[in-house]
Amino acid sequence: MENPDDNTVQLHGDEEIIEVIDLNETEQSADDLADEFEDVDFGESGDGDDEQEDWDTEDEMEQESVQDDSDLTFTKHRGSVFCVSLDPATNTLAVTGGEDDMAYVWRVSDGEVLFECTGHKDSVTSVQFSHDSSLVATGDMGGLIKVWKVETKEEVWSFEVGDLEWLEWHPCALVLLAGTADGNVWMWKIPGGDCKTLQSPGCQATCGKVLPDGKRAVVGYEDGVVRFWDLKQGSTTHVIKGHDGHQGALTCLACNKDGSLVLTGSVDGCAKLFHTATGKVLGVFSLDKGKAKEDAEEESNSVESVGFCNVLSLIAVAYLDGVLVIYDLSSQVLRHKCEHVAGIVHLQWEESSSVVSTCSLDGALRLWDARSGTMVSEYRGHQAEILDFTLNREASIVVTASGDHQAKVFCIQRPDR
Repeated sequence: MENPDDNTVQLHGDEEIIEVIDLNETEQSADDLADEFEDVDFGESGDGDDEQEDWDTEDEMEQESVQDDSDLTFTKHRGSVFCVSLDPATNTLAVTGGEDDMAYVWRVSDGEVLFECTGHKDSVTSVQFSHDSSLVATGDMGGLIKVWKVETKEEVWSFEVGDLEWLEWHPCALVLLAGTADGNVWMWKIPGGDCKTLQSPGCQATCGKVLPDGKRAVVGYEDGVVRFWDLKQGSTTHVIKGHDGHQGALTCLACNKDGSLVLTGSVDGCAKLFHTATGKVLGVFSLDKGKAKEDAEEESNSVESVGFCNVLSLIAVAYLDGVLVIYDLSSQVLRHKCEHVAGIVHLQWEESSSVVSTCSLDGALRLWDARSGTMVSEYRGHQAEILDFTLNREASIVVTASGDHQAKVFCIQRPDR
């Protein structure tokens, strides 16, 4: 309610009184204002650059101070970059897929785009070169899969499945496998398109890998079951479930170099070691003493990535809470816990050393010496989480994909090389 006598407005709801200023009462003229400003020292300088520095915004100053250890930044994507792969033949080409429904094949040395992989209808979440680098496959969340011939830069095959969970090339043939949300695993000869399906058990095929012999595949499912498949027959050789399986959805898996062992990870907080010939459980690795919790997805610390060291009898298990654990494979003893400040997304061992690399939600790439459990080096440059990365054979280059819409190339320098 307004009171004309005392120039105030009273708001009864909040009991707040706001004074209304009568500008006429100030009666300050333009000459008065000019006189006041004569006494103000604006620190005038003949150097215009100095003046500009004084007026830098906080955002600009923050950008100037951001650490960037990368040697090249790829900026073509217009959304988060979800996945990255290097061509295995030369390690000179990268393919990245992103939230912008695009994939790009580009040169690692200078970032030049060789060709764009267009026509996807959803975020591109899976990309990979074939074993001989002649073809590259791109897959989006909606299930549209395309294959491109690198030499001609042309699409040579496409197929649409259900919602895509993972995509992987056969290690020694032009055969492409894909796992879907409906639980089917598809297998095609490319570019002919001859197709075979590994039948769905009725739940998501969350992760999968062809074993090095090229004759078998291991697939993990949402219900915690692990299945080993004979690719030629299209039938299972081992089904691991119940107590021997996981108590929650599988998130990741890896095999050792000769394909005799498979390591799996799950939202139940456990990693499990299997013998591929017999399907037997050889070990259970957990920070909770091997006991998966009943409500696995809500309470347990999910395993996000696993891997075998090629040169020592070691395995690595990366957890969502930011702990990287190194175990001795023979004795199954915990050797080292490597703490991160944020959740780990992915790990990868170097081909011919005991160094394991990790990327995490804080946007940093870290290299760890598994013999000592110490961090060798840390590389920064991304302004958001790293969602995927890959190493070249010599472990001299890392290519990362990030939520900041960028992919980056880091040249890894280590004193022991």
